[in-house]
Amino acid sequence: MRFAAESQRRVEAALDQFLPSEHTHPARLHRAMRYSILGGGKRIRPLLVYAAGHVAGAPDNALDAAACAVECIHAYSLIHDDLPAMDDDELRRGKPTCHKAFGEAEAILAGDALQALAFYVLAHALDGADSSRRLKMVELLAQAAGSRGMVGGQSIDLAAVGRELDIAELEDMHIHKTGALIRASVLLGALCANRVEDRDRNALDHFGKYIGLAFQVQDDILDVTATTATLGKRAGADQALNKPTYPSLLGVNGARERARELHQAALDSLEPLGPRAGLLRGLSSYIIDRTA
Repeated sequence: MRFAAESQRRVEAALDQFLPSEHTHPARLHRAMRYSILGGGKRIRPLLVYAAGHVAGAPDNALDAAACAVECIHAYSLIHDDLPAMDDDELRRGKPTCHKAFGEAEAILAGDALQALAFYVLAHALDGADSSRRLKMVELLAQAAGSRGMVGGQSIDLAAVGRELDIAELEDMHIHKTGALIRASVLLGALCANRVEDRDRNALDHFGKYIGLAFQVQDDILDVTATTATLGKRAGADQALNKPTYPSLLGVNGARERARELHQAALDSLEPLGPRAGLLRGLSSYIIDRTA
């Protein structure tokens, strides 16, 4: 997918510019930040920022800051999720996790610094955005990343280990843990445009909700069907930690069916946008067809 490759290169270059140099004091912290966010990952959230921004008519240079901000939040969450106090993972994106490479304390600080950098970027680097739009974007990302979004979902996830959840409880957890930041990525892309019609915003919001859940279903499926070498992280980790997942509740075939249902709901949400949403349709298919 040409759009994906070009957007991945674009956000990588922008991240490299926003991040402090590895030689800037304190150098070890900045090396840990760069180690954790550069040179790897699918960049799904930035891709959604760019694709939604194209729907709304935002130029690429206005989307770079939002794309980097969501990736900084995502990278910080991965660093913290991998810690011994959380999932205790040793491999991420095909290399040792941040705490294995730099130690637990430096990893915690690198995650904290990436989270702070996300909001600095939104506050200072949004090309052409007025102060009210910047504030709205900061508010949106803060809510998606906080106790009513991603962090809250992680708390629910930790409390669910060893318990049997029903499908409604499982989806509530993932609407927060994974879905909130994906949904915010779509809306941030739209907010980079000078004006977004309410109809378009609502369509994008519904798309973000459904594709965020579809992403997690596919993640759960890959955890039991893919290899560590393919994933770049430990396969079977959820099962080893006795976590509730879509395959554990529905079986692999049932989980695949749920992914297809959510994918179709995401596509249906885009109908009011017509041909403008072609990139988002392609990304939706990529998300549920991916093998890593």
